[in-house]
Amino acid sequence: MTNEHIAFLSVAILIIGFLYSSVGHAGASGYIAIMSLVGLDPAFIKPTVLLLNICVATITTWQFYKAGHFSWRLFWPFAVLAVPFAFLGGYVNLPTHYFKMLVGIILLYSACRFFARPSTDVVTSSPKRSVAVAAGGCLGLLSGLTGTGGGIFLTPLLLFKHWAHAKSAASVSALFILLNSASGLLGNWSNTRHMPSSGLVLALSAIVGGSLGSYYGSRRFDHVIIKRMLAIVLMIAGSELILTR
Repeated sequence: MTNEHIAFLSVAILIIGFLYSSVGHAGASGYIAIMSLVGLDPAFIKPTVLLLNICVATITTWQFYKAGHFSWRLFWPFAVLAVPFAFLGGYVNLPTHYFKMLVGIILLYSACRFFARPSTDVVTSSPKRSVAVAAGGCLGLLSGLTGTGGGIFLTPLLLFKHWAHAKSAASVSALFILLNSASGLLGNWSNTRHMPSSGLVLALSAIVGGSLGSYYGSRRFDHVIIKRMLAIVLMIAGSELILTR
């Protein structure tokens, strides 16, 4: 990468890190979109994005946990199969053109729903443990295949099913992303034995953006703002999956 590319990516990643971490996400789809825009190789993008995810998700998990929004009871059933399946998804490199198109459309539809109806923030039920375990496995596999942490799929599920409040969903998704990203990165490294060193430079921008965004998301923003920002995140993620397939 040229110095101009590094400067542009650093600013863009800082902004993306702020936006995504405010809703409990780490920014993977945004990072993929911006790196694809400047023409970086997929072999560089996937491990670098997972590394940035780990940095931001670590900070976001801590901020939302300190603010009292994390629920272990809600989290662990989704995570128990997600982590090993994320490793599998990170290890396998499949032609996923139609898969990405389908997932992208689903995310755009979810974004439209959040823009249309962001005001309710009620919990009406808890997920059955068997349902949560099965869903977590599927989401973990999706996260590994797409190079994301899976929160982009988990948060809408928790909110649409009214299984969690907005900030609780963000907190659970943050740790979900952290574990899946670490597992996916390990799977990718096991296959490629390659870790781009320049990703460490970009990680600094992600850390700054993630620190600011997770602070405001966990303490300052109300649930309506969080859902509006989540809709923007979903639109970016859905567009990225469709346009870079």
